[in-house]
Amino acid sequence: MTELLAPAGNMESLKAAIANGADAIYLGMQKFGARAYSSNFDLESLEEAVKYAHLRDVKIYVTMNTIVFEDEISDMKKQLHQLNEIGVDGAIVQDLAVFDYVVRNFIDMEAHCSTQMGLDDLDGTLLFKELGAKRVVLARETSIEKVKEIKRTAKIPLEIFVHGALCVSYSGNCLMSGLIGYRSGNRGRCVGSCRKQYELIDTTTNTSLGKSYILSTKDLNTIDHIDDLKDIDSLKIEGRMKEPAYVANVVSKYRLALDGKASDEDKENLNKTFNRTYTKGYLFHEDVKDITNIQKPNNFGYEIGKITKSFKGMYEITLNKILNQNDIIRIDHDNEDVNLSVVKLYDRDGNLINKADHVCYIKIKEKLSIGDIVYKTKDYLYYKELENTLDQEFRRFNLDIKVYAYPGSKLVIDAEGLGFQYLYESAETLGEAMNNPATKEQVVKQFSRLSDTVFTLNDVEFEEYNAFIPAKLLNSARREIVQGLYELKLNNKKKRIKKEAAKEKISFTLQEPYITAAVTTREQYDACVSAGITEVYFDNIIRRNQNTYEEREGAVLIGGYGGIYHYRETNPFITDYSLNVVNATSCYELHRLGAKRVTLSYELNKKQIKELIDSYYEANGGYPALEMIVYGRAPLMFTKYCPLKKMNQCGLCKSKSYVIEDEYGSFPILSHDDCTTTILNGKILNLLDEMPSIKGVESFRLYFTTESRDEVMKVASDALKKLEGSLNNSLFNQETDTRGHFNKEII
Repeated sequence: MTELLAPAGNMESLKAAIANGADAIYLGMQKFGARAYSSNFDLESLEEAVKYAHLRDVKIYVTMNTIVFEDEISDMKKQLHQLNEIGVDGAIVQDLAVFDYVVRNFIDMEAHCSTQMGLDDLDGTLLFKELGAKRVVLARETSIEKVKEIKRTAKIPLEIFVHGALCVSYSGNCLMSGLIGYRSGNRGRCVGSCRKQYELIDTTTNTSLGKSYILSTKDLNTIDHIDDLKDIDSLKIEGRMKEPAYVANVVSKYRLALDGKASDEDKENLNKTFNRTYTKGYLFHEDVKDITNIQKPNNFGYEIGKITKSFKGMYEITLNKILNQNDIIRIDHDNEDVNLSVVKLYDRDGNLINKADHVCYIKIKEKLSIGDIVYKTKDYLYYKELENTLDQEFRRFNLDIKVYAYPGSKLVIDAEGLGFQYLYESAETLGEAMNNPATKEQVVKQFSRLSDTVFTLNDVEFEEYNAFIPAKLLNSARREIVQGLYELKLNNKKKRIKKEAAKEKISFTLQEPYITAAVTTREQYDACVSAGITEVYFDNIIRRNQNTYEEREGAVLIGGYGGIYHYRETNPFITDYSLNVVNATSCYELHRLGAKRVTLSYELNKKQIKELIDSYYEANGGYPALEMIVYGRAPLMFTKYCPLKKMNQCGLCKSKSYVIEDEYGSFPILSHDDCTTTILNGKILNLLDEMPSIKGVESFRLYFTTESRDEVMKVASDALKKLEGSLNNSLFNQETDTRGHFNKEII
């Protein structure tokens, strides 16, 4: 059966999801979850949530899908043990250290690969199946055909997002928030850089193509494709930061759709809670040009009419949908929003009315124009309907009882529910009835009072033997039976722990550090070789989310897990920054898979690098083989979307250069041959001066993107001299360069 997986940022949303038909819930704790700004759960509320869900046969998955620094490893392990003890069904993870710990220590709590891992192909899925994953959450960029192919071949449960907010970047591969504002998306603290307004500039002609929300994606909505989705194991709704009414609305509509009961009106009602307008997503082949809504980054609402005239100090709205008193509307006036809570609504004569379906009038101090479009962003009455569903029981479970009531004996009731049996026996002895012996109807009446439980009374067996059963005793028996079955259900959850096996030690001899380079063009490659760099990555780069693996000769630089699976038997390989390695265990696991060197994350500072190396040495009796990027424009975002195509510049990337700009800086656009895009940092990461002081790193990488041949030659030459100690002057330019996170920790 296809699982409908719903988000919960708090207990109210969790209950809303379950009340409207969710089969499973994903939620986060105060630490290690990729939605740090959601309310989230502490241990006490998580325990309550698990009990509430499990009694209703709903599973709980906890997100622990941030990267984990070395000084957090102990807390991470402790939290996982707490989750297991509470009875959590699975942990959704990004970091290899977290993944490894779940797989090696827990039997009943599953390891699910987060979409933050960037898995979007068969090779990556097979790798994690081999490593012990019980589920893979595929990247949102994966097409439905590929999802089905992976499912057929890999034979491992798959989860995909079907509704809600979309990241414009491949998840786990966006560094924009972290490198600009020190609030990392990989730490759950994304500030939403993609939801900001930017100006697109053609730098070749120094021409502005206008300001817009050029990186702001629409919301995903696949409800029209539900029949295609039923083959997938789990359908995931995004929204851990959304209100309970939103969760109730979306879950209920997808529940109806999965059950074959959704009407066109049900689907249209998805517009009545938060949305940025909708896209069917890459899942169903949306044109990359149409994945964004560049007009507005927040709640768009839905059109209900337009301003048609000014009349007696009021504005007339001609409606195509009903407007109610207390609804919230926005009016698009000269591309600026005028927002209004409709506290007072008038007819043509100036009389107050509580709803209108054709024409109405409002008083508002802001100036409007004839033709301004009116959108409803909150339907007051519909929200009331949603709120009424929040405490309902979506499904109830049969309670069957056999009642044994004989004068002179104790009351005995054999009860069955939730797959368990509970035998009740009263403390007191029943007497013989003088006038009104207990009847089956009386038993049914008292045992039908189950509205505050998950049960509904089903079969009742009772034979009259002239016994007198006080109503108070039947009520007490009902409460004890319900509680007894609850405890049997909850205590049945297994929480087994493995005996963790010792790991083989892997270490490398510490070498004299050297320079490597990664380049974007053949000209840059030739310049690096001319400067004396012997290891240059160019046509041997296997980018994360590349998906096609051609035969290669020699060593390859691999950015994704699929590449590791594909090349590990045929080519020596180095793992790239995009695997987000920030701790010794992740480093070890990549070496165990065969990595010749492991590139560290951009999001480490110098203290954390030392802690990683020290921890690795302590565990393995030797050093890891590390590579570190010390120069270049950091790739802030890698996306399948093309902002140039959106702005009708398709193909011009071959002959022109572009940047996007905000009030803080300028960010070059690097277009790739496959029409994917990298947004680069405007400032250049420059740690060349720091290289001699960084101990335990084998190689330092220069990363060239937009540089000319002469610029590459100079930087490469200076870097080689700086490392060998023959250049004493500083190579850092305060105006153009940044040290990134090296001296400052992200949060």
